[in-house]
Amino acid sequence: MTVFARRRHPAMARLPGGTRLPGLDGATGWLNSAPLTPAGLRGKVVLADFWTYTCINWLRTLAYVRAWAEKYHDRGLVVVGVHTPEFPFERDIDNVREAAKDMQVEYPIALDSDYAVWNAFTNMYWPAVYLADAEGRIRHHQFGEGDYDECESVIQRLLREAGREDVDDDLVTVSPAGFEAQADWSNLRSPETYLGYEQGQNLASPDGVAPDRRRDYVIPDSLGLNEWALEGDWAIERGASVLNGAEGRIAFRFHARDVHLVLRARGASVPFRVLLDGEPPGDAHGLDVDERGEGTLVRPRLYQLIRARGPIADRTFEIAFLAPGAEAYVFTFG
Repeated sequence: MTVFARRRHPAMARLPGGTRLPGLDGATGWLNSAPLTPAGLRGKVVLADFWTYTCINWLRTLAYVRAWAEKYHDRGLVVVGVHTPEFPFERDIDNVREAAKDMQVEYPIALDSDYAVWNAFTNMYWPAVYLADAEGRIRHHQFGEGDYDECESVIQRLLREAGREDVDDDLVTVSPAGFEAQADWSNLRSPETYLGYEQGQNLASPDGVAPDRRRDYVIPDSLGLNEWALEGDWAIERGASVLNGAEGRIAFRFHARDVHLVLRARGASVPFRVLLDGEPPGDAHGLDVDERGEGTLVRPRLYQLIRARGPIADRTFEIAFLAPGAEAYVFTFG
């Protein structure tokens, strides 16, 4: 199953055969490399991987892209991660640098804060992979997750066409863990859900949304599947729900193994507590909370809050923030 990522670009068109690989000169900066130029890429097979560091769909592809970069680098493959931000804090180079270090993204990264490279490719997905041959022609693309064997087979074919004789048919073996673990697709019935009014839906708090205005919200007695609600003094802004009060909660009725939430703190840090069906999560806790459900929002990023270990069913998730300043952007599931 392929999951397409979040932002839609209005100019997306299907790639015709023989489309030339666009230049990367629109990048606003580079990490792990000096700027890559057409002259420097001449004769190389190029894999351009569009990503943004909070995107769970991209994170679940990373183990494969990282393994391809390691295996084929000395055989003529150049992997370029094009980091095109979705959220404002992803434009901060220090945030991207720290995320890349944590995620072991060691291949060249083109920072695409102005969307110049994104637009040159007429791209519309996170993640998206484009493969160009040694003559600079795009020969394959993959939008969303999946089809890893096919993509690697194309890499091998293009390297052989470029004259490499040391490329066999063996495929990489990866064991993704943490955020990179593949989704439990057979039990995934909850969609990506934004918490800002521009793309938000399924808010169940009484009286709906008051855009860009502080208001006291209430969580109703029950939630339908994939409905969410706020409690406390919040402002629902264009891209996020922002807690203004001393404490506030978000509840979500979901059906999935994993619960993730993109968060940012307006301030140094915000402690939080997670409940699952009204109780501490125990062994269903995610990477960013303990068995008691306790965690701290520090860096702006994707937080894994639940990873269920048993049978998957409809459950109610709650997160209580114990200080003001939490910004909640989007729920994703796995």
